[in-house]
Amino acid sequence: MGNRDKSIIYALLGIYALMVSWYYNHNIILLIIHWIFWPIYLVYELLIGHLSHDMWKIIPQSYFK
Repeated sequence: MGNRDKSIIYALLGIYALMVSWYYNHNIILLIIHWIFWPIYLVYELLIGHLSHDMWKIIPQSYFK
């Protein structure tokens, strides 16, 4: 059961990284590149501050409005 829980979280974080990529770039080629290297891309976005000031929750909400 433990491995399944980790894989679901891993997949959800990958989808979240794709949502962030599309929100800022709107480019399919960058989306594919960020899908391949999504853990690095997600850490990069955290470090440069694109997910600060509640953007980490505004970005997913923008897809469901």
